[in-house]
Amino acid sequence: MKRLRRVPCPRLRGHGKCRKRRSLPTRAWAGHRIGVGILFIVFLCISCRISPAAERFPPPDFTDHQLPATQAPAAPSPVYEYADLAFLIAALGLASYLAVRRRSRRGLFVLGIVSLAWLGFWREGCICPIGAIQNVTLAAFNSTYVLPLTVAAFLALPLIVTLFFGRTFCAAVCPLGAVQELVALKPLRVPPWLDQALGLLAYVYLGLAVLFSATGTAFLICRYDPFVGFFRRSMGADMLVFSLSFLVLGIFIGRPYCRYLCPLGVLLGWFSRISQWHVKIPPDRCIQCRLCEEACPYGAIRTPTTVQPPADHRRGRRRLALLIVLLPILIVLGFGLGWMLRQPLARLNPTVRLAERFYQEQTGRVQGTTGATDAFRNTGRPADALYAEARSLLGSFGLAGGLFGAYVGLVVGGKLIYLSVRRRRTDYQPDRAACVSCGRCFWYCPAEQALWKNNPAACGLATMPEKT
Repeated sequence: MKRLRRVPCPRLRGHGKCRKRRSLPTRAWAGHRIGVGILFIVFLCISCRISPAAERFPPPDFTDHQLPATQAPAAPSPVYEYADLAFLIAALGLASYLAVRRRSRRGLFVLGIVSLAWLGFWREGCICPIGAIQNVTLAAFNSTYVLPLTVAAFLALPLIVTLFFGRTFCAAVCPLGAVQELVALKPLRVPPWLDQALGLLAYVYLGLAVLFSATGTAFLICRYDPFVGFFRRSMGADMLVFSLSFLVLGIFIGRPYCRYLCPLGVLLGWFSRISQWHVKIPPDRCIQCRLCEEACPYGAIRTPTTVQPPADHRRGRRRLALLIVLLPILIVLGFGLGWMLRQPLARLNPTVRLAERFYQEQTGRVQGTTGATDAFRNTGRPADALYAEARSLLGSFGLAGGLFGAYVGLVVGGKLIYLSVRRRRTDYQPDRAACVSCGRCFWYCPAEQALWKNNPAACGLATMPEKT
């Protein structure tokens, strides 16, 4: 016989727990989710191909073969790009309706699977709104790079929708979020102090991605995307281990990439803080049962606060004043540290590495040549032009590294100030920046379930949040 969980009765608000035991209609749905998640992990592991590095056959001899003239390949058809854009617009609208108006966890879950199938496996993770940050940055700092309209739209549309409805893009449109939502079988609660500390990694990752894109060094986000190899069903052994690590971690930690590494999540969190409409916990029907807090695997439910003693209040004000004074010091120290790291950062640029290797070969410090230096010699360019370009890039990395360090100092200082400010809350509220509008709190709320059972047609209208 199944053991039923004791749930507070919605009719007895604030009067203890109801003596009658009943179970929420979530067990069958949870069982289906677990089964889907396990099958999904097995499918990913089977469908991924690892390319061997060793040669299986000797290369053919083309000594007497005359190669044909190289021709530029035909431009890809823009049909798929516009189809992706149309899908994105429709999915964003539907996700916002399901999260804010309809408050349907089941609908968001199904839409997430559809988005994963289309944007993930069918379109192989490209165009990606997360990676579009790099394209927009490169276009801003390099006048020779032409930014496609669809790429700009893929970055702008989620930000605009988030400004009005919160992070509904994360709820059911992003294929990376959908993967992690499927494998979140037994998520554990991360301690708040550790959650806040790990959340700084996403800010640092965003700064590095912008720095490397602006200098033309690399597209860091695309190179270390943990799930694009599964979408394309081809990856190396190192990336396979990296991706499987995120999948296994996602079983016990809710959306680890979204919470601690996603650069777009940082921008969406900023926009979501000032969103006009957002997923809310209706205070008029909340019975303080804490089931929404227990059901949220992302630590995005903020609990009511208690009255602070006068001594603690005075101590908190002094701490806040100290952190405000410390903020410019952290920014200056970060700028200096970033400027000192300009050479290690510049060596990651292929042009700087080529110039350094070419100089070592010219001065006899190293023996032999590399494919990159041989290719440069075949171009006929003078070495002085290469050295001048490398020196210009080194100067750019000095300024960019300093700004990156100042940005990190600002982020660390701002986070400390944010955590020091005490906010009064009388009801349970979702954190606007951390909430991904997944709808788990809807499904586990007994008041929400009772409203759906009594009047499902009017549920969406009755739960429409007010403007904030």
